[in-house]
Amino acid sequence: MQWLVLALLCPCLGEGMMRIPLRKGRSMREVMREKGVPEGFLKDLKGDPGRKYQLSKAVAYEPLTNYLDSFYFGEISIGTPPQKFLVLFDTGSANLWVPSTYCQTPACGNHARFNPSLSSTFSGIGVTYPLSYGFGDLSVVLGYDTVTIQNIVVTNQEFGLSLDEPSRPFYYQDFDGILGMAYPGVGIGGFNTLLQNMLQQSQLNEPIFSFYYSRNPTYNYGGEVILGGVDPQLYSGEVIWAPVVQELYWKIGIEEFSIGPSATGWCSQGCHGIVDTGTFLLTIPGQFMSAFLQELGAEESDYGFVVDCSDVPSMPTLYFAISGAQLPLPPSVYVLNIDGVCTVGVESTYVASASGQPLWILGNLFLRQYYSIFDVASNRVGFALSA
Repeated sequence: MQWLVLALLCPCLGEGMMRIPLRKGRSMREVMREKGVPEGFLKDLKGDPGRKYQLSKAVAYEPLTNYLDSFYFGEISIGTPPQKFLVLFDTGSANLWVPSTYCQTPACGNHARFNPSLSSTFSGIGVTYPLSYGFGDLSVVLGYDTVTIQNIVVTNQEFGLSLDEPSRPFYYQDFDGILGMAYPGVGIGGFNTLLQNMLQQSQLNEPIFSFYYSRNPTYNYGGEVILGGVDPQLYSGEVIWAPVVQELYWKIGIEEFSIGPSATGWCSQGCHGIVDTGTFLLTIPGQFMSAFLQELGAEESDYGFVVDCSDVPSMPTLYFAISGAQLPLPPSVYVLNIDGVCTVGVESTYVASASGQPLWILGNLFLRQYYSIFDVASNRVGFALSA
């Protein structure tokens, strides 16, 4: 995962849904439509008798909010009574941590802090541990407590209580902590991840979780993560499944990458891609970045890799060949328009490739286009076109 931003929690639809405040004279359907909620959900508000699908497999819908058209966050609570935190659900890391009262830096003071003395179920471990992310590092001390996400309750969960958070970048981020959802191998050794404990404590009916990111996120509705299931109303067409090639990150194979109709040949010997909800941009193997920008006619500036906004409709679609299928990424998705400045939403991959194969990170720009399914039991990731 990389640098992050956050906003207030959003409401969402589904079982156990939270309510959206309505301005006088407007229906819930009208508000939801404006917030980018899929039409299938809007139909369900009317109680359509033809609806056959019931999400019996999923344990919890966790609503996500979006801020500044970038990252997506949800709410969890820790302790007894519960103390609430806004966290990034991050498939690019495996640890859970939140700010704590042990931390006295300005970054911690600017966020919700866990107070262990106020929780009757907290127990300390007394082990300190450094955590490193693409955007910065921090130190935590480990403890156990109850973690609650909607109707999921996990007891005796190990988590990190921050000891020191540098102001850059933590002070300026609107999230409190991070909930890692990668494989245990990238987590702190000797302790179960939250996902492992959800399964061991029978909190998930099915060892699977999935993400929906709205293509047009707003301050009030960004999408949702579904813990324990998949919602077919949030995608269309066939699910393309890709096996995980290394059980550390959710890393899959990429067979080819094309710019428009022309294959680049960059993955002729195979590429890998990490599916990472904690990275906003699409990252490109560094050795290909110059050629990629040249193909798109992008120029580097203080704002990023800039293109003429009038050229965006005619720019090429990018294609990722995954499990024999071509997954397109149109310019309307990979080009960002911020205050009239159009930039290509890419950067060089900032982690080393353990295998030596070119490494991509399929971040949130990619995942807005594709509903993503993480199958723990079968070690595979699924993609389907988002609703």
